[in-house]
Order: sequence, then structure tokens, then C-alpha cells
Amino acid sequence: MTSEYTLQLAAELESASRLRAAQFFVTQRPWLDLYGVNVRPVAPFGSASSKPFVDPALIHRCLPDELLFEIFSRMPPYTLGRAACVCRKWRYTIRNPVFWRHACLKSWQITGVAENYKILQSHYDGSWKKMWLLRPRVRLDGLYVSRNTYIRAGVAEWKITNPVHIVCYFRYLRFYPSGRFLYKNSSQKIKDVAKFMNFRASKGDCVFGGHYTLSEDKVEAAFLYPGLRPTVWRIRLRLRGTVSGANNRMDLLALVTSGINDNEVPGPEEDILGIVGGWQEDETHNPDVPAISHKRGLTPFVFVPFEEVETSVLNLPVERMDYFVPG
Repeated sequence: MTSEYTLQLAAELESASRLRAAQFFVTQRPWLDLYGVNVRPVAPFGSASSKPFVDPALIHRCLPDELLFEIFSRMPPYTLGRAACVCRKWRYTIRNPVFWRHACLKSWQITGVAENYKILQSHYDGSWKKMWLLRPRVRLDGLYVSRNTYIRAGVAEWKITNPVHIVCYFRYLRFYPSGRFLYKNSSQKIKDVAKFMNFRASKGDCVFGGHYTLSEDKVEAAFLYPGLRPTVWRIRLRLRGTVSGANNRMDLLALVTSGINDNEVPGPEEDILGIVGGWQEDETHNPDVPAISHKRGLTPFVFVPFEEVETSVLNLPVERMDYFVPG
């Protein structure tokens, strides 16, 4: 009697397990029952099922899985996230950790492959996608922009009016996975600046290049102003995001300029951050260029992807921009 009950219970548990799996793979669409349409499940990636399945979608019948995989492998991560919303087959295909491993190793390239694997196992349960969503990182697919405004007194006319001008300028940052970055301070709109924010075009348009480091959610960066009195520009930032994995905001914690000796000036490709990384905030090595900690113009940076630079609200005039962009 006991053995029969045990066998019956095992059969019921197996049946319940299959039902839960079916509910996971099958999207509940009760309105389709009115038309007699049955939505068949899509086997997840790596399924060992031997049952043949013919996908009713024309694109899936004409496009081999190998070619679909190759297309997904060339997509940036944020495009992959949008593609995963198209259908169940794409969602299960994009679950493949190969896509997210490539994205993670590229984003944290300066950390090193071995260290990234250690962090993956110790903090993110071996999931590359979880690491991509939860670990702070600088975004490489656009520009970080900080808008700054101040009021400047104008020239008084006939001792009657005291005109003032609203001056607006922007700080632009672009990061690269190799540990280098580009910086530009300009009153030009983002659609005009984006074309110069690359190493090939930067040399002729007052775009400065330097190096940065990322430690958890803190970013430190530095570059060298060339000239008769070389000046080091140092900045500290804190990464955050409006949603999980966005990393689309940067708080400006400190901005310091200081002098450097001529014998300390590195070559054009050398790391200036490695020289000044241990300096104190008020430290300078040239008495003609004292260290200055700038307290004004420390508004946060907002991330703008390259595909949105033409339509960004940062291209609007100042009086209209204030309705859209937080101060």
C-alpha cells in the first residue's frame, strides 16, 4: 500500500513539475482561445528536447539559427535588450551568456580578464548578465554632458538699465575601453561637438585626451593642458543611474587644476594620471600655477547615446532647454 502511494505521489509531482514548466514557456493569451489559436512554446537555448518544431514565423523559417546568432553577436548590449522584447525565440537566444560575457569584458577591459572572472564568481553568482546590470561601469556608446549656466553683467546704457547675460556652456566626456577619454569644454551644442569627439579629429578642435580609472562607482581622470606653463586637469566622478544598469548619470565630486614641473611632463601617449594620482588636492609642483579647487560649475553629467545626439534637448536654445533638462 505504501509503495503504491509513493509511486502515485511521484507521478503527481512529476506531472505538476511539467505543468509549471509549460506555464513558464507558454505565454498565457486567453483571448486567442476565441479564435482557436494555440501558441506553441519555444524551447529555451540549450534544450535537450528531440521533438521537431517548425516555427510558424516566416523570418525564423528563412533565417538559420546560426545566422541569427551571428547578427546578435554584432549588436551592442542595449540593442540586444530591445531585441529580446521582440519574441520568445529571440529572448531565449539572447539569454546565451556569450553575448553578455563579451560586453562585460569589453566594458571592464582595464580591469583585466582574470580579475573580471574573480568578480563574476564572488559578487554576481557567475552570471554575466547580472554583472552587466548591477556592476557600475562607464558607458562607451555616447557622450556624458554637463550643462552649466551663469549670469554675466552687461554694459550699462545711458545709466538707465543694467543688462545681464545668461551664459551657457557644456562639458563633454567620452570614454574608451582602453582607459583613455576625451574632454571638451565648449558652448557648442552636442550635435556639433559629437563629430569631433574621436582621437582622429580631436587634435584640431581643442579636444583634450587623458586617462581614467574606475574603482567600484568612482571615476578619476586627468589630462594635461599644453602650453608655456603646463597645467594638470583632474576630476573625480561618481557613477549612478536612473534605472538598474543605465549608468547614465555622473556626479562631479571634485575638479582641480594644478601646475606640474617641466621634467614631469609625460609624452603624448603616456599616462598623466599615473603621475598625479597620488597628489593631494591642493598640491602643485609649479609655483607659477597654484592648485585651484573649482567649486562652481559642478553640475552632474547626463549620458546621451550617439543615436540621440541630433534629437537631444541639449540642442535647444537655453530658454527652451530649461523646461526639459534639470538644472
